[in-house]
Amino acid sequence: MTTGDARLTPSPHPPSQGTLYGVGVGPGDPELMTVRAVRLISEAKVIAYPTLAGAESFARSIAAEVIPDGVDEIVMDVPMTVARAPAQEAYDLGAEQIAAALDRGEDVVCLCEGDPFFYGSFMYLFARLSDGYDVEVVPGVTSVTTCAARAGMPLAARNERLTILPGPLDEAELTKRIEGAESVAIMKVGRHLPKIWSVIEALGLTDKAVYVERASLPEEVVLPLSEAPEKAPYFSMILLTKGADPWL
Repeated sequence: MTTGDARLTPSPHPPSQGTLYGVGVGPGDPELMTVRAVRLISEAKVIAYPTLAGAESFARSIAAEVIPDGVDEIVMDVPMTVARAPAQEAYDLGAEQIAAALDRGEDVVCLCEGDPFFYGSFMYLFARLSDGYDVEVVPGVTSVTTCAARAGMPLAARNERLTILPGPLDEAELTKRIEGAESVAIMKVGRHLPKIWSVIEALGLTDKAVYVERASLPEEVVLPLSEAPEKAPYFSMILLTKGADPWL
């Protein structure tokens, strides 16, 4: 099996395979899980989810109250490293464990924070398993729409365009993308906050930007970018619109 490029197919095909569900559990508030997500999780016999370097799974913590007692749990421990190979190996191993459960005829519910196909780790499992198994993707509420709601900040209307950018982009690329955009959501802010702030300030758009961290959670913070803290957690976002003042 080639690391990072493996697609698992069952052999031999059992008479009845299980279905893999990639279930979006939303941005953090358990009440933002969809009715379908709650039903699938509450009925699950096997759940799967990734963790980062052995830390608690955020996706599991969101769904904790509806996870049944005695459920089998497949934990994919993803190392925190810039190198891609260790993470790909973790998803290879997770896919093998999920495939084994599916081959036994068991459905597997994979928990995904936010939406499975919007910067979601579930896409790596989908790539490995969808050729050989039935896979259903259950959409979840995204962090972008949650942050906009919590900030009271409409992002796009009529023919306006919304541009979504990852914070790790370099300054030149961020500048170019923001200059050509009408509304912007910058995700994965974290340690990149000073760089992003500098770009927005140089473009004269600081008063058009809002900072949001841990949207929908009890520790949520929503502030004009000019009042943002010096350090930001990974789960933070900057929203920017070039129209009217977002606070009006």
